[in-house]
Amino acid sequence: MSRISKIHRKTNETDINLKLDIDGLGLSNIETGVGFFDHMMTHIAKHGFFDLDVSCKGDLQVDCHHTIEDIGIVFGKAIKEAVGNKQGIKRYGSAIIPMDETLILCSLDLSGRAYLNYDVTLTTNQLGTMDTEMVEEFFRAVSDNAKMNLHIKMLEGKNNHHIVEGIFKAFGNALDSATTIDPRIEGALSTKGVL
Repeated sequence: MSRISKIHRKTNETDINLKLDIDGLGLSNIETGVGFFDHMMTHIAKHGFFDLDVSCKGDLQVDCHHTIEDIGIVFGKAIKEAVGNKQGIKRYGSAIIPMDETLILCSLDLSGRAYLNYDVTLTTNQLGTMDTEMVEEFFRAVSDNAKMNLHIKMLEGKNNHHIVEGIFKAFGNALDSATTIDPRIEGALSTKGVL
């Protein structure tokens, strides 16, 4: 069963091509024009064992908002498309990831219902050319478009780079767990029979 999605989305603000292979090796090719964000997306691929290609031409002369939010939209849609009818997947994934002084919790449910609970305190406005407020906006767009419950909580942390990197690593790890096919599961893991 191939769990690969390819999406092209073009608006007046961004032109995005994204390819996601859920059953990959953690390989990535990310070119968004926002260096720190590129680095973060490679962590999702590496720690989720997803193959991920993303290219975006966005209106970075304005700021990074449209680029990052729109990639979140496309990435969320790609996750939803790649898992399809969710037959046999574990559905839930959780990770608690340490990075030096930082400890991040990420828990998600591919439930078909979108919800984001983001409890993180950042103390700088930018990391590289990425506005730190875009971390929450990115994951809100992913959650809304993948139709997932997503909880991200900073348990400990001081260094903003470590905190954000921990979030992206934890998300990749948790999503890997949720998308794993378990041979014990017949159909969808729900008493309703569908997700």
